[in-house]
Amino acid sequence: MTNPPPPGNWSDPTWSAQPSSPAPDPTLVAGQPVPAQPGPVDPYAPGAYAPDPYAPVDPYAGAKQSAAQPMPGYAPPGYAPPGYAPPGYPPQYPGYGYPQPPKTNGMAIAAFVLALIGFTSCITAPIGAILGHVAQKQIRLSGEGGAGMAKAAIIVGWILTGFLVLVIAIYAAAIIYAIATSDNSSSSY
Repeated sequence: MTNPPPPGNWSDPTWSAQPSSPAPDPTLVAGQPVPAQPGPVDPYAPGAYAPDPYAPVDPYAGAKQSAAQPMPGYAPPGYAPPGYAPPGYPPQYPGYGYPQPPKTNGMAIAAFVLALIGFTSCITAPIGAILGHVAQKQIRLSGEGGAGMAKAAIIVGWILTGFLVLVIAIYAAAIIYAIATSDNSSSSY
């Protein structure tokens, strides 16, 4: 049983009459055909991907092909025997890697050690500071390494030397004060 059509010109969603227009075709969008989706790509197929622009290039690729059957006494252009650089390239020396840092100045090491020992003995601190100055001069003239160690020895050495002088001055003042306030009279028994 069907319901009677709704009165007037409005449509009732609950009315169960047959639709006036056919269902839309799912292969059409806005009246235009939907393009087909691309299928799966075979990663092993040649040309499936663009070549890597950052891939390493073998500079001997042509030399290897032409060296497969060389003529006796003839070396094709760009060919180099194994272990040698091709023509036009500088020779590569095995074992020569990164440049080594400059040698550390021995006086800077000694100055730094003596300045640090000055924390416990206080006597070696001024020696470390003086050696640090000498080491800085040597480093400027020779170009050796260890400038930071020499500067640290100078700073630590002079600070500890200042503390040593301050402690000696306090002890001297205490001794002078003790002598000045003591009784000069000897007690007689």
